[in-house]
Amino acid sequence: MTAVPTVQVFGGPTALIEYGGLRLLTDPTFDAPGDYPRGDGRFLTKTLPGTVAPADLGPVDAVLLSHDEHPDNLDHGGRAFLADVPLTLTTRGGAQRLGGTARGLAPGESVELGAVTVTAVPAQHGPDGSEPLVGEVIGFVLTGPGLPVVYVSGDNASLEVVERIAERFGPVDTAVLFAGGARAGIFDNALLTLDSARAAEAARVLGARRVVPVHYDSWAHFTEGREPLLAAFAAAGLADVLELR
Repeated sequence: MTAVPTVQVFGGPTALIEYGGLRLLTDPTFDAPGDYPRGDGRFLTKTLPGTVAPADLGPVDAVLLSHDEHPDNLDHGGRAFLADVPLTLTTRGGAQRLGGTARGLAPGESVELGAVTVTAVPAQHGPDGSEPLVGEVIGFVLTGPGLPVVYVSGDNASLEVVERIAERFGPVDTAVLFAGGARAGIFDNALLTLDSARAAEAARVLGARRVVPVHYDSWAHFTEGREPLLAAFAAAGLADVLELR
């Protein structure tokens, strides 16, 4: 067992984390580009395919699903993939909707997977008061004896949330941050995830040794991609912690 987590990023929010002898997949999205109706004439548009097919992933011990209600976090291919996964950890409401092997966690609740403890942590998918519209979202912290701390933010836009997580778990070795500055024209077009500058500040707050951004490409409503991330981390003096795949 290696103490150093590896993270492979496959586009959008989907990444494979190998940690403590486990293979954990974040928010699975595998569909081809296309539109996803969201009601009231609105839709989300996927612009690029993922870089891996489900059949090429190999065995996955569990999926860490920040939420199930938005297609940029769980698309059609991702939903089909869950049927073959031994365990999906997600929100309480998401587990009820998904059924199968899904298990719901409230923020602060933990589950033991071998030597690894997976703890659900808060995530705020927009400005204050946004949850009734955007739904329940969680992030995850991975810990274990002799293992570094890994934080998976999920769709979180709040630095105050990051500060609370840092107080409990920091410093963090590896932060998998959902960035991209997602905006969908709701809440006066407010941020629904971290933008590049907030991602850099989150890295500083967490004391992260390494930051692996996800959720910054492959969808039209992600407003900041690779270059803004590079610029923001350089401006914050944190270029050396940024790991862009």
